[in-house]
Amino acid sequence: MPTVHYDGVAAWYEQEFGPDPAPEVVDVVSRLVGPGSGPCLDLGCGTGFHLPLLRELGWTLTGVDLSADQLRFARERAGDYAELLRADAADLPLEDGAFDLVFSAFTHTDMEDFPAVVAEGTRVLRPGGRFVYIGLHPCFVGPHSRFARAEGVPTLELGYADTGRYEDAPGLNPAGIRAKVGAMHLMLGDLLQTFLDVGLQIDAFEEPICAGRVYPHWLALRARR
Repeated sequence: MPTVHYDGVAAWYEQEFGPDPAPEVVDVVSRLVGPGSGPCLDLGCGTGFHLPLLRELGWTLTGVDLSADQLRFARERAGDYAELLRADAADLPLEDGAFDLVFSAFTHTDMEDFPAVVAEGTRVLRPGGRFVYIGLHPCFVGPHSRFARAEGVPTLELGYADTGRYEDAPGLNPAGIRAKVGAMHLMLGDLLQTFLDVGLQIDAFEEPICAGRVYPHWLALRARR
């Protein structure tokens, strides 16, 4: 079982980032996911921020996360409308082709082996199903970039090509989540290739720039099996 980085910090995380996704995230997720009534897997669901939105869109929900501390908040948020499992996202206890939609949000910076996670998400996705991913933009958020609260123009340092886990770097905010749990870094090309390598076809890719900001700090994509 991989190291669980979020146990012990879930209450802080919920207070810092909750209780709901930002409006611009809601807009992008609503468009890329769309309405549906079939089974949806929230892969790395954390405290369940996106479960209410996915339910509002009509999906039948299963959430998976490794952190029991995070899942405690997800259960409070989702009540009885989502099945929540504690499991390794790179080794899912789920059947092949069980889901019409796999959704994952801001997880590649936390997964030790993100390609394995995408491969597992694809395995449990039915043919023709969709995989929607949103995550931090690796060009502007990472060990090489000073971009506090995604405000202003990021200051780039050496180290964009230094992939893997980091716990101390020029781009790390000493008061932020990465100082508490560390992070994984992938270059943008490697991140996109992860989805292509398992045979998914990317049909949408966005770099949202939030109101009052001038650079994107997150990205979104939709791929089909």
